[in-house]
Amino acid sequence: MPTRMTQPELDLLPNGDSSGMRVAILEEPYKLLIARAKIPEPKEDEVLVKIKYVGICGSDVEAYRGTRAPEFMSLPARLGHEVAGVIEEVGSDVIGLSKGDYVCLRYVWGAFAEYLCCKPFNLKVVPKEFPLLETSLIEILPGVLHTAELAKINPSKNVLIMGQGVSGLVLTQAIKLFSPKNLVVTDLFDSKLNLSKKYGATHAYKLPSPDSMTMDVVGKDFPEGFEVVIPCLLEGDGVVDAIDCVAQNGVIILYGCIGVCNKPIDFFKVHRKRTAIISTEPRRDIDNRRLFDEGARLVVEGLVNTKEMITHIIPLSEIQKAFELREKHRKDVIHVIVDCEK
Repeated sequence: MPTRMTQPELDLLPNGDSSGMRVAILEEPYKLLIARAKIPEPKEDEVLVKIKYVGICGSDVEAYRGTRAPEFMSLPARLGHEVAGVIEEVGSDVIGLSKGDYVCLRYVWGAFAEYLCCKPFNLKVVPKEFPLLETSLIEILPGVLHTAELAKINPSKNVLIMGQGVSGLVLTQAIKLFSPKNLVVTDLFDSKLNLSKKYGATHAYKLPSPDSMTMDVVGKDFPEGFEVVIPCLLEGDGVVDAIDCVAQNGVIILYGCIGVCNKPIDFFKVHRKRTAIISTEPRRDIDNRRLFDEGARLVVEGLVNTKEMITHIIPLSEIQKAFELREKHRKDVIHVIVDCEK
């Protein structure tokens, strides 16, 4: 299946061999290093992409912490999937794509490197006049747009987005286009809440701490809860908070909360509220492609701003520093981009 991310071969070169390409390797939790590997060769139905920028996603952070490793990978491993680059070589059976095309990628893995092979399904050509730096986040738009579709948002519904990190700020911009009655957001930092208000949030609430219960802060204004709750947090404990926030007969769309949940979940409360809990990723390839196209158009046409949330651009040679920045809750860090040419 094209939508299944697979771990590329490490294919490392011996120590001291300076040929090939640089690639970041996660040796163990919290430990990344730069190694040398062979430059992959595209098959007949693949293209070779010279990678320029890769964003650090929450799923990368969870793998870096070691909390997701049993799901899909063994160590040592390669991370990275929010990619912007340029086509370097086109396989003999590929049509419609050319060397030199600017592209963003989706459903690839191991992109903290200088080159990567993928199939045409996994990439979207973007205009050369549009800044390549701003295109790697197009990768998350299919999941964001599918979240909004699953929630069936309309002008009669109050929507809560928990967390205004990278994905949360993109979600705020996209959900606003679905015209909710109220678009409520929460976060730990004023700097991120200020951006969310600029992007269309009608209400923005600062939480006192990561352990704060959201209804303790927003409940006075929204005592009945929210018809749609979208937790956009790394920590799995956010699911428990989301259940408290959802209104009777409401829906929780699990865009985030990909980390381990350490709190007990009250399933009777879920049953009593008649709550629907839904995962976000599109199941059909055709939907992934449709939403990939739509997301790219929203970014390129200026309806979703990915530029303002980029706070750091770190060279591939300093990827350990990049992950240390991204891994903590900080007011001055939103989106960290790795420049794979440096």
